[in-house]
Amino acid sequence: MKKFFSALFTILVIAAIGALVYLHPAFFYRQLDKVRSVYYVHKGDKALKKMKLQKAIGYYTRAVQLFPGHYGAWYNLGNIYVVYEDYYSAVDAYEKAFEYNPKMIIARMNYGIVSAEKLGDFDGAIDQYNEIIKTKRHLLSIPFVYSNRKSYKVNKGLAYYNKGVAYKQKSIYLEDEWEFHRQYLLKALEAYKEACKILKKDYDARYNLALTYHLLGDYREAGLTYCKAIELNPMNYEAHYNLAILLRHLKYYKESLDELEKATTLITNSGSYNTASRQRYVFDVMNDVTRTILANTNNNLIEKISNDESVKNPTVTYVNGKLVLTEELDNAIIKNFKVCGAKKIFQEDIDDEYNEFDNVRYNVHVPGVE
Repeated sequence: MKKFFSALFTILVIAAIGALVYLHPAFFYRQLDKVRSVYYVHKGDKALKKMKLQKAIGYYTRAVQLFPGHYGAWYNLGNIYVVYEDYYSAVDAYEKAFEYNPKMIIARMNYGIVSAEKLGDFDGAIDQYNEIIKTKRHLLSIPFVYSNRKSYKVNKGLAYYNKGVAYKQKSIYLEDEWEFHRQYLLKALEAYKEACKILKKDYDARYNLALTYHLLGDYREAGLTYCKAIELNPMNYEAHYNLAILLRHLKYYKESLDELEKATTLITNSGSYNTASRQRYVFDVMNDVTRTILANTNNNLIEKISNDESVKNPTVTYVNGKLVLTEELDNAIIKNFKVCGAKKIFQEDIDDEYNEFDNVRYNVHVPGVE
């Protein structure tokens, strides 16, 4: 009896499939293509995991040919094209991903980054960041188990940050059109402010906010924000270096030298491929500051500055030319670098005798722009 019912059930399933093919052939083949597409996506995922990128491209391409709406396959294709530096194909793939899934924030984010950083399409990038910012996501929360509230806020903060980066980069290409240059910097400033409200402990957001204040000539806010960035990540040289440039601009030479000493130590131990060129540049600036001190102080004050422990490199230990950090030494160095001695200068009102953009844009280091 069981065999009879089993055979009957099989016959009915086959009959149903046959009827579906006969009555709705287009619908049937669409569903079949979806199933086949899922299979190829699975094959593509396995190839990608093994870093067999050409095979992955083939599988994903076949998957989206069978079912164009598979946004995950489009997104993975975009990522692989970035690896091959085929940026136009990458943005096309990302665009397809969020075309089929408008709330796919990561595809919009990657589209924006590649468009701005690699293709110079700042407006296209900004459009996608704005879409992320205004995208409403369903907040899922299971007490003590899971909540996507934090990830949603972080993505929004990153969109504001990347929007600021795009506006700042856009301003760099308009050096001779000062009013547009200023307007784009102001838009970058507002974006960075919003990013800092969300990404409260993010060094990059705070540093870029300080840099934008600096470029706009708001030295008080620039100084205070550089100090905040230093407190968040004292072992990153850029904030120390640009704060030193700002202090030199405002004629606080000793404080400038303090920050340059810290920047030099950090660059020396960074292991970066272009450490030498950066270090030479910092030493040139340092020598300039030192000459200014020599020209404006008497011998007793010079001797006091040269003997001041705060302007010397911290005591460190080297093995085979590499810095060795014990826990005690590590904490001492971080504490030393974290102290922003110039903060009190900016907490008072600065009488700025310089106009906006006066000499500043030629001295400030913009990461990624040499």
